[in-house]
Order: sequence, then structure tokens, then C-alpha cells
Amino acid sequence: MSKNRKTYKLSEVTTKIGSGATPRGGKGAYKESGISLIRSQNVLDFKFSVNGLAFIDEAQAVKLNNVTIEENDVLLNITGDSVARVCSVPKEFLPARVNQHVAIIRADNELLDPKFLMYSLLEKSNKDLLLTLGSAGATRNALTKSMIEDFELQLPPLKEQTQIANILSAIDDKIENNLATNKTLEDMAMALYKHWFVDFGLFQDGEFIDSELGLIPKGWAVKRLDEVAYKNSKTFDFKGKEEVVFVNTGDVQNGSFLHNNYSESEGLPGQAKKVIEPNDILYSEIRPKNKRYAYVDFDSSDYVVSTKFMIIRNNEKIHNRLLYRILTRQDTINEFQMIAESRSGTFPQITFDVIGHFPIVLPNLEIQNNFQSIVSPFEVQQANNLNEIKSLTKLRDTLLPKLISGDLRLKAFRAQVETIL
Repeated sequence: MSKNRKTYKLSEVTTKIGSGATPRGGKGAYKESGISLIRSQNVLDFKFSVNGLAFIDEAQAVKLNNVTIEENDVLLNITGDSVARVCSVPKEFLPARVNQHVAIIRADNELLDPKFLMYSLLEKSNKDLLLTLGSAGATRNALTKSMIEDFELQLPPLKEQTQIANILSAIDDKIENNLATNKTLEDMAMALYKHWFVDFGLFQDGEFIDSELGLIPKGWAVKRLDEVAYKNSKTFDFKGKEEVVFVNTGDVQNGSFLHNNYSESEGLPGQAKKVIEPNDILYSEIRPKNKRYAYVDFDSSDYVVSTKFMIIRNNEKIHNRLLYRILTRQDTINEFQMIAESRSGTFPQITFDVIGHFPIVLPNLEIQNNFQSIVSPFEVQQANNLNEIKSLTKLRDTLLPKLISGDLRLKAFRAQVETIL
């Protein structure tokens, strides 16, 4: 431990530690709008997720006043598979309450910087300890109030805490800005897609013909997915490959590969079998609504993916990027989810054979290419932003344990980080 650090229990440097409850009636009591009720699915490491955010009314909120979230509070998941995930809540989602699966940890601002608290709990050795504590129960993962109160942190002086937190926050802010920019670019591209391929806005002055999907511009056609694309089930050749990058369904999300880490070929799970190649589309067979898909735009010769992915390739009738855009539209995802839920099985699942009948309205390749020439700069910028996000995430994850432990002092890296940001 660094000489200028002291060890404190969380109970000594916080003013509140406590979890909430679910309003009487469970999910049926949730409202369309109102006061945010934050649950475990909203608490991700480093960031707050709006997915599945629930709302309660004033009367329900009054009964949970003792777990009112204040600005800069740190949230910690305390039960289930997401135990030990940590984030803070953006102030635009306040006022808010938490349910029984989430704990509020409120820093004593005279002793502990709230952001430093969050980053300390996310530091790997502390995170591992929380996970170990949480797994000690006989039935399910759980962190008790006493475990949290007795959890120890090594703290530098408050001024240094704030300086460290500000540097790490600046990296996270840049990551969030890139994500927001990418969402804006994607919204623009999807709006253009809708104008061209759904509303036929550019073609309203031309002749229209009847089709199974209604009126479409003359010269266009309705094609089945399996008429313009096919599945690839080629098996990965491990010969001469001591290490590979294994991608499971949980390793892609909404267009992004979440890691590029190499693993030893021996000992990989049995589903590590499929090849991917540039311009392939990975699409998870399980629960389409979870958006486990990605486009391969890099050298993937060392990548092997799970058999739970469909590997979809376009043929000469459709532009590969246009196919990806169609398959990742929310309307398409909703349709695939309905198909998955209508099938028997332990969980909602689709296969290429099942979705092969999915209808797609297509113009000729000239129109497809014209559209792609417009949205391609958006896609290039998105790819650049994603690469920068990966670099920033790596930088943050490298600096975090060194800064929290005191092994790396502020002066040693401040100029380098400011240059990158």
C-alpha cells in the first residue's frame, strides 16, 4: 500500500448504505412514466443503462423514501448473476428509488470522493473480493449490508482522490461521447433507410405495383431472406493454432465485438467451432431482442465463434451492408423475437432455416449502391469511434488498478492522458 493511503471500512466513510424494495404488486404496479425505479438490469459496470427502466408513482415512491437516490450516489448490485456491478446514476434520471436488488452507497464528501468510491469498487482486486463475498451464500449470490459496511478501501487524501477520479471520468466521458455520436449517426442512417426503403420517398413520382407487402415501386421486388443470403457452417481448422479468439454469444452486443482476447485452443467449449470471414454477419440464434449481432469488418482468421451464432452471408442480389442494416432494424428484431417465442424450447431461439422466409423489399443493385454511398461515411466514422472506444477502455482499465493502489502517481501520466483526450 502507498504511504499516503489509509484503510477505512465503508461504514466509516459513507453516510448511507441500504437497498430498497419492489412496490406491492410487482411488475404489474409499474407505471408508464413517473419516478424512476432502478433495478439490477440498469446497473452495469461503469455505466447506467436505461434498458428496462421502470417507473412508479408518487404514492409508491413515498413508501420508498428511505432509498431515495441523490446525485453522486454509487449503486451496487447485491444479488444474482449481476452481483457486484457498480455505477452512478446520471442526474437526468433523478428523482429515483432502488429495489431490493440494488444498494445505495453515499459517500461522506468530507472523507471520500463519490467518483473515487465508484472506481475503487470497480478496481479488479476489489471487484474480485466483492464477487467472492457474494458467492459465499448457500443458494444465490448475495452481498449483505454488513458485508458492504465492513468492506475496506485504501484511500489517499481527498484532494488526490478527486484528481484521480477526474482523470478516469474524463476517459469515461470521452467513451460516452463517442457512443452518443455513434447513436446519432445510426439514427441518421436508419432515417435515410426508412425514407428510401420503407416510405419510398424518393420514388413517389414513379409507378407502383402490387406485392405481398403492399404497393412497391415498379422494378422493385419482394425477396425471401434465403433468396438473397445464405448461412455458412464452415468448421474452424485448429491445426497449427495454439491460441485463438473465441467469441460466444455474450461477446457481441449491438454491432460490437466486446473483446479480442486470445485463449488456448485446448480446453475451449464444444460450441467453439464456426469460422467467420470479412463481411460476414454474426447473429445469435438465442433471444433476438438481446441484439447479439455484429458485422465482421476486420481480419478474422484467428476467430472461432459459437455454434449458437448464425453466420449469414449475402449473395449477388443484395449489398452486404444493406443486408446487415435490414437484419438489425428494430422492426426486424421484433419479428424475429416473435418467431423465437412462438417455437417450443427452453428459451426463445431462431435458426436461419426458420427465418429464411422473412420478406425483404429490394430495388436493383444500382439503387442499393447509391444508398450505400450516402451512408458509408457514417459507417466509417462509427467504426473509427468504436476503435477509439476500445483504446480508451484499455487505457482506463490499465490505469485504474495502478491509480487506485497508488502504484502510479498522477504526475506520471497526466500529460499522456490529456494528449489522448
